[in-house]
Amino acid sequence: MDHRTVLLVFFCFLLVTVRSEVQKDFSPECREFMYMGTPPRGLENRSLKKICQRYNGKPRYVTLYDVVDHIPVYSAYTFKRSDGFKKVDVPWMFEPQLSTESDSGEMQPFPPNDVHDSFSDAQAILEDYSNIVDFERGHLNPDEHQAHPDDKAATYTLTNVVPQVREFNVGHWKQHEHIIRRRLNNFCRGKAYIVTGVTTSGRMIRRYNIDRVAIPTYLWSAYCCVDYDHNAPFDERSKFPVFAAHGLNEKEGAEVIEMSVQQLEDFLKKNTFVDKRFQIFFGNCEPNDAIMAVQT
Repeated sequence: MDHRTVLLVFFCFLLVTVRSEVQKDFSPECREFMYMGTPPRGLENRSLKKICQRYNGKPRYVTLYDVVDHIPVYSAYTFKRSDGFKKVDVPWMFEPQLSTESDSGEMQPFPPNDVHDSFSDAQAILEDYSNIVDFERGHLNPDEHQAHPDDKAATYTLTNVVPQVREFNVGHWKQHEHIIRRRLNNFCRGKAYIVTGVTTSGRMIRRYNIDRVAIPTYLWSAYCCVDYDHNAPFDERSKFPVFAAHGLNEKEGAEVIEMSVQQLEDFLKKNTFVDKRFQIFFGNCEPNDAIMAVQT
């Protein structure tokens, strides 16, 4: 048995050692990362797979993943108060459950390079991001919005990243992530839910003359925090309980614009494949709606 065959056998064994977490619908333990346990409405497509992102035995957040474009459509997570400093050093990971009907439910470090082709049909691999000058791996659920080392580590899967123009990734978008972290640290008193996603328009990263990874046109994000500081300065208080933003994934003209969630939803209805029912947060993150839903 040659070296490549041994690696393939080992990889197949790895795929059947844990339980699957690509789900037809998010399980209750995975719904805790979404406001009122409800995912964004109006995103339906056969190529979209629901992933409960598990790391070290626990669910960490959820992702809606496009197995054709090989990028996440969105990641939804709960914000954790932190100082914003990265404190983990982990290898990039992949999702075994996307590539086989197996029992594997844990993200795994990438195996040796010569095994990657065995699961590259349904997801991005490291080679897709190698030798690319203009783009970086940009997180949708950023490590700086998490506190526990395991929660931070779980953000380092390629199913949570998209190709971001370097200047946008380290510039305007990174600054936006800082602003949201400080705002929620200072003025959100309860749990904050965040959904961050992308729009695309057909641009692709190609490898060996094959379309491999879609390049986002816009990145967008929205948060919901119904328990907030009502004595906060008006400029901050006016951005609760819910607010949103989008930014153009380009070197120039890439300023991140903050707006209401309704404005973002209207923008996405015009610029991506969501349908007319599209809604990011249940009841538009209105506290009264949430209370009525719990009571009923």
